[in-house]
Amino acid sequence: MTKFNRRDFLKSSLLTAASFSLFPALGAEEGAANKAAAPTTARPIGANGDIRFAVVGFGGRGTSHISGLGELKGTRLVALCDADSRVLNPAVKKHREKGEQVEGYTDVRKLLENKDIDVVTFATPNHWHALGTIWALQAGKDVYVEKPISHNVWEGRRVVEVARELNRIVQAGTQSRSSSGIREGIAWMRAGHIGKLIRARGLCYKRRGSIGKVDGPQPVPPEIDYDLWCGPAPKDPLMRKRLHYDWHWVWPTGNGDLGNQGIHEMDVARWVLGEMELSPRVVSVGGRLGYVDDGTTPNTIVVFHDYAAAPLIFEVRGLPSGAGMQSMDKRQGVEIGIVGDCEGGSLIIPSYSSARVVDKQGVEIKKFSGSSSHFANFLAAVRSRKPSDLHADILEGHLSSALCHTGNISYRLGKAQSPEEIGEAVKGNKDLAETIGRMEEHLKANNVDLKTTPATLGTVLKMDPKTERFIGNPEADKLLTREYRAPFVVPAKA
Repeated sequence: MTKFNRRDFLKSSLLTAASFSLFPALGAEEGAANKAAAPTTARPIGANGDIRFAVVGFGGRGTSHISGLGELKGTRLVALCDADSRVLNPAVKKHREKGEQVEGYTDVRKLLENKDIDVVTFATPNHWHALGTIWALQAGKDVYVEKPISHNVWEGRRVVEVARELNRIVQAGTQSRSSSGIREGIAWMRAGHIGKLIRARGLCYKRRGSIGKVDGPQPVPPEIDYDLWCGPAPKDPLMRKRLHYDWHWVWPTGNGDLGNQGIHEMDVARWVLGEMELSPRVVSVGGRLGYVDDGTTPNTIVVFHDYAAAPLIFEVRGLPSGAGMQSMDKRQGVEIGIVGDCEGGSLIIPSYSSARVVDKQGVEIKKFSGSSSHFANFLAAVRSRKPSDLHADILEGHLSSALCHTGNISYRLGKAQSPEEIGEAVKGNKDLAETIGRMEEHLKANNVDLKTTPATLGTVLKMDPKTERFIGNPEADKLLTREYRAPFVVPAKA
């Protein structure tokens, strides 16, 4: 995943004095609130009929939605939507000049009233993913939604529930699921060729620099409908230099790199494990370290998901391999990818489309490669009306997104601790202690003094995977959802 471009592809308590061995699973369901509106029905799609699609949010990743779907046979772009007129208007004009009858919308609600749309794709900021998807499902559309499919755990589960209730097709934008190479590699490992799986490790060593620091509220560009852009999130003053993209690094709209690049690797690591529930225990250690800026999400974090069969360990590093360096750290030759350690070797997944197996000495013994269009798979399921045909059904997207969210929740409820205190707390867990030790060496190489700017030791959180609520921690449960800003409210079950 280090060098693989996604466009190319389309083609409890603080863990302070106690050791980590405290880890020995959620409470009541969400309460009644807004009942989902009755869905309208889009026209049936015949086996030979064009699938008419709309793209919401295309200042970045959405451009790949336009090209990736548009190049497939039997599709027709009919609408574009973006809250930024500088993005929207030129794109609509370009398509119309090519003879395409494309409508432009600033408000997604107006777009969803269009009965000539069969499929809607979302590449908006994270805080819009769940609500936009649910509204589209209620309007009778099928949906392709980018990762993470939610901004929090509760709304992600609601997307799954609404998709099932309304019998709609929803694909998560985790393209690695359409890799035959990765699928074959995982199957080969599970067949026991290199023994029992010991741990799955997700790696997101991706350079993320400072976003700078401002003295006060910044002007919102006049071309942007800021009310619509904020949507479900608070309509707070803009307190960073850039509105676009840097929303990833603040909690009201983003989930840090754990929920940005990292969700891809989290998804595959869970795939390697074969887990179809959230982990029963989670803890995180990290911080926003190496610079002071307007970001609030960690640029360095270790997340430990304590699954019973084997743990899922996730590492995010936004700083380079050392101060003044351009290169990033690697583990078993991987910067961004997954390593499944087994008794007799490791399954290494270094890209969106390949996997290789090495023995205990690091000698390659098997290699797998190959991928197909994630969009084509989505459209095949739209035609068949079978969610089981999807490579990344919305349930898969929800579970992997939620693992990022619960890791972040542990971090957000944590407390800054000295290296000695953190070391004492995790000494009972060999894997976690080793991972944190390497993290500390990485930070030292970047001139980060953890005695002066300590890392945060997250709260050990126990979860009931069946209800997806935490056990005995109301404060953590609050972070499973958010206060939605009317009228941009994710509808709750009646």
